[in-house]
Amino acid sequence: MTESAITWSIAGLTALGVVTRPFRWPEAIWAVLGATLLLAFRLIGPADVWAGVSKGFDVYLFLIGMMLLSELARREGLFDWVAAIATSHARGSPRRLFLLVYVVGVVVTVFLSNDATAVVLTPAVYAACRAARVKDPMPYLLVCAFIANAASFVLPISNPANLVIFAGGEMPPLSRWMQTFLLPSIVSIVVTFACLYWVLRRALAEDTIARDVGQPALSPSARLAGWGLIATALILIGASAMNVDLGIPTFAAGVVTTIIVLALTRQSPIETVRGISWSVLPLVAGLFVIVEAVNHTGLTALLSERLASLAAQSQAQAVGAAGFSVAIVSNLVNNLPAGLFAGSAVQAAHVPDAIAGAVLIGVDLGPNLSVTGSLATILWLAALRREGLHMGALTFLKIGAVVMLPALILSLATLALI
Repeated sequence: MTESAITWSIAGLTALGVVTRPFRWPEAIWAVLGATLLLAFRLIGPADVWAGVSKGFDVYLFLIGMMLLSELARREGLFDWVAAIATSHARGSPRRLFLLVYVVGVVVTVFLSNDATAVVLTPAVYAACRAARVKDPMPYLLVCAFIANAASFVLPISNPANLVIFAGGEMPPLSRWMQTFLLPSIVSIVVTFACLYWVLRRALAEDTIARDVGQPALSPSARLAGWGLIATALILIGASAMNVDLGIPTFAAGVVTTIIVLALTRQSPIETVRGISWSVLPLVAGLFVIVEAVNHTGLTALLSERLASLAAQSQAQAVGAAGFSVAIVSNLVNNLPAGLFAGSAVQAAHVPDAIAGAVLIGVDLGPNLSVTGSLATILWLAALRREGLHMGALTFLKIGAVVMLPALILSLATLALI
């Protein structure tokens, strides 16, 4: 077996381990194990490992800042308050509650990333449903899963995968990003809502919601955390507009906001720091190393040549083929490694914005097909398990096929028209 074949085998097994979690080991263990095996078999050297890890530096800072802000808001009860407000405004209507949860999910995903929607909003929605004596909370929880991906390319900050795709390259300035993705994002959000509502219409028609839902008081610390989130969103939008890397501003905003809130409330930072999912960092780092090793085999160069050739023949066909291919691969191996490979190919091929945009839409929206498609959906499943709930892979796939495919087709068509 050649070195390239061994590298691809290790990369494939690593992706399989991340997706299926054998022995219930965390995803990060499989990513780090794959990188370690590549180094142990001398398929890559220490310099290559460092090169791969260092490419994710901006992503690590972004994730740490966002996780700090999300955990702070969760601990202070901000998301519980928002979910309770939505439930009280539903006024006993399951359909209105479904819409309100969807709108909240859009806002959280756009300005706090899809992982925040999965990790923080999901348990808050479940708590609000329980307080409202909802008969079946699953339709509203499914909103959290699907909107986390459907709205994840409105802004660069809406999904860490957006940063991963452009790691080692140049993130488009905000003005160009909005020109490329605003209309496809709107289509994705609207079509996903319509399809998800249609799938769940019977469950919503049979559901009941209490009208007399109490609203928890918003504490001063929660209000301060909310202002910190708003300030952070404005800072990041400004950084995107000035074409500045998002990692350092996100990290700084998260640290400063956390310090201020904890100092004013005289709380120890230990619990906040402990609540962060630190395993995400070695997971992403390990995947960066895997991609660095695969790049050495020439696979990325081959993909970039095919992508450039397809773009030269027909841009519209290239948009459709690239978007669909990446969407399917994202569900097979998870969108983080798929985004890393696709991003490397896009940067090497120097394709037009429309084709690069199709790849990003495939990475962000495509994972709505399966429970293993994105890190956000995996985190959503973990949040359900903590509440004693279960969502079967086949059940999710049936819903995902009806919801994701129309949204992906129409979003890519909108991108091609633009």
